Formats: sequence, C-alpha cells, structure tokens
Amino acid sequence: MGITSSNKEISVDRIECGGTFQVTLSLTAEPNITSNPADIVLILDRSRSMAGSPLANLKNGAKAFIDIIDEATDGSQDGHIGSGSRIGVVSFAQTATQDTQLITSVANLKAAVDALSAGGSTNHADAFTKALQLFDPQSTNDKVMVLFTDGVTTAGGNPTPIASAAKAQGVTIYVIGLSGNGGVDVDALESWASSPPSAYVAITPDDTELEDLFEDLARNITRPGATNVVLSDTVADCFRITSLSAPSKGSASLQGNRTVVWRIDKLGVTQSEGAALTFTVEHVGPCSGTLPVNEAISYDDAEGNTAAFPDPEITVDCGVVVVPESCPQPVDLAVDGCEDSVEFDAGLQTLESLGRILQLTVTLRNVCPLKRVALAAILTELDSQDNEHQRGMKILTIPAHSQPSCRNVTVRCIKFVLPEDEAPLVGACNERRFRARFIAHYIDSGFVCCDDVT
Repeated sequence: MGITSSNKEISVDRIECGGTFQVTLSLTAEPNITSNPADIVLILDRSRSMAGSPLANLKNGAKAFIDIIDEATDGSQDGHIGSGSRIGVVSFAQTATQDTQLITSVANLKAAVDALSAGGSTNHADAFTKALQLFDPQSTNDKVMVLFTDGVTTAGGNPTPIASAAKAQGVTIYVIGLSGNGGVDVDALESWASSPPSAYVAITPDDTELEDLFEDLARNITRPGATNVVLSDTVADCFRITSLSAPSKGSASLQGNRTVVWRIDKLGVTQSEGAALTFTVEHVGPCSGTLPVNEAISYDDAEGNTAAFPDPEITVDCGVVVVPESCPQPVDLAVDGCEDSVEFDAGLQTLESLGRILQLTVTLRNVCPLKRVALAAILTELDSQDNEHQRGMKILTIPAHSQPSCRNVTVRCIKFVLPEDEAPLVGACNERRFRARFIAHYIDSGFVCCDDVT
C-alpha cells in the first residue's frame, strides 16, 4: 500500500516573540494489497446534516475509492475486486446498516453507495459495531475500516470502547472528518483512529475535497510499504530547531539549526505501521505576525512513494514593533589586488535622525520646607500663523527641601525631543518657535476637610 498518510502538525497556533513550539511529523505505510489482501469496510455517515452536496460528494469519493481498489487488485477496472481483497459498506445515522457484506462486486458496492439518503442523528457506536461484525476472525486478510463522518455523536452509546476493541483485534482505522457541517470532535476522531492519530486522521472543512481525500487514501492503500525513507524538513529562517526527540521509528539528526533529517529503513512492509518525530522550534528572527513554519520539506524512498505535508502557520506576537529608521543604502566599491591605497568618492550623504532637543529650566518661587511639589511642563510649537501644536507634556515630582524657611527652587534640564518631521517647515536649519507653560502645586498639605472633623 505504500505511504497511506503523511502529516505535519504544530503544538500551538500562537507564541510570544522568542517563544518555542513543537512540530510533529508523522508517516503511515502499509504492505502491497496484491500480496497482502485486505478486507476494507467503508463506514459512511448519512445523518441529516449530510443532505445536499456533502452526500453527493461523499458518494463520488466512495465510488472513486472502490474503482481504485478494483484496478489495483487485478490490474484493470473489470468490476471485480481481485487478489483476495474485499470491500463492505456500512452506513449510519440514528442506527447503522450493513448495506453489503464483504464482497468483490464493484456494481453491488456502488449500488449500495448510490442508495444512501440523508436523515436522522449520528450513532458512531452502532457504526463501529456493525462494521466490526463484517470481519471474519478466521481470515488472514488485513482488516481496515475507513470511517467518514461530518458531526459529533448524537445517538447511541460511547463509540470509543468499540473502536478500541476493533484496534485490539488488529483492525486499522482511518478517519475522514468533514468539519464544515457544524464541526466534528477532533479529539474523539483521533481516539478512534489508529496510532499515531496524525497519520490516520484527515479533516477538511470543504465537502468538495471529499472525492480527492478518498482517492488519495485508496491510492496509498494499494501501494507497497516504504523502505530507505529519507524525510528532510527545513523550517523558515525566522525559526531554529533547538532539540529533537527520539522518533518512534528510525533515526533523526540536525543539519545546521534549521533542518532535520529523518531516516527509516523499513515502514509498513509486513503490516500497517505508523511513525512520528517531534522536535522543538524557537522563534529567533525579527519577523512577527502570522508566519509560515516551513521553508521546504522533501520525502524520498526506494519504492518511489510520494508524501504530501501541510504547510502550517503560526502567529508570533512581538507586541508593537516600530522601526523608525531604515537601514543605510550601501555604496559598492572594489579594491584591486595590487592596489595599496584607494581613493573613492562615495557621493553625497545626508544627515539622518534630524531634530532638536530642548531643555527647559524653571524656578519655583517661595516653596515652603518639607513640602513636595507636583510640576507639569507643557510645550507647544507655533507655526507661521501663530497656531499652537502640541509637542509634549511632562509631569514631575519635586522633592521637599529642608531649609528653615521658604526658598526658591530651580528645576533644571526638563528635556523635550523635537523630531524635524514635526516641524511646521521641513528643513534642517529653519527657525522653530515654541511656547512653554508650567503648572505647580504642593503635594503635601495639612488641610483637612470640615466634613472629616469629628
């Protein structure tokens, strides 16, 4: 069957600037269906939410799946599932129905799919029960369930123990979820599917993708297992890989600080088998916002299998980032190998960060001892029409003095920064006129309101 599933997941969708997250790569492979025949049960959701285009696209996907298995098992679409493999159909809503047994007739399988109609609630427990009953415990065929659903469980018992019992009996469970019809319980789907869930669960919000999902799964099921697997993943340059966990199969190593290479000698050669690798990634670049995690990812094996991986994005929150000045423009020059000294005219260079710093000094008259003063300095700039423009305000606390009597207190170096781009007239040497106002009063007072006197 080859590579039947490939996935890339990130542990969170948002981090702080400089934060870390985990990336999990997963693969699933299975043996060739011609030499390792399989009994496959399609478990199809026909609840009321499937009415309309979802059910139509599901039928197209299921029938395309049957055609691909038909051709793979005997080399042609002759209407007969060959090489000992069989397919059965179970559909479910309020209850589940065994629409066919495990059979080889493509016509009968497609007729069962075409007969489906939408209505009722969603009983996953009965669906798993009816599907499990189709398998012959004495058969040596691989046992595979392909569950499609578009909603959460709304009828019947808890399906998880039944799915677990099926897996304990050697059944491989794939799950396709359609999230666009009101949502699915992703945690539940992952608990029902074989492990690792990332390799056996596919979620789509768009029912138009169902046919492609069923076709991809069928093509992967019919390919052989994978050998000499080499998976190389390079994260984007705003990130670096800080650590690797040991993969569940094979070995992994870092090349530089942005590329991980995962090697597996054999995967799924004798039975369905999944593998996963997790590594930790740290944000290091100046970039922020919603960023792609991947720069590149490649897959190769001896059988020529292909593996497609999603390109997850993560939001990096660096707060408010302001870059007030651009980098200087470079000037190119060259020095000949035999020249000891070179004179080079680099051209005109303008001053950057033009502006002025204004320092104000004010004297507070007759400040009494042991009293702090609150001081506000308010600065405006006058244009050619004497209109005032705000340029800043500073609030200061002036410490109390301990002189025996009231004294003048001089406050020096109240600084205001005045960028040139705020000037009424643009230019480095133009006159600029300002107006300063001051407000001062005591902070400390012995005053007590009459209403507070008892």
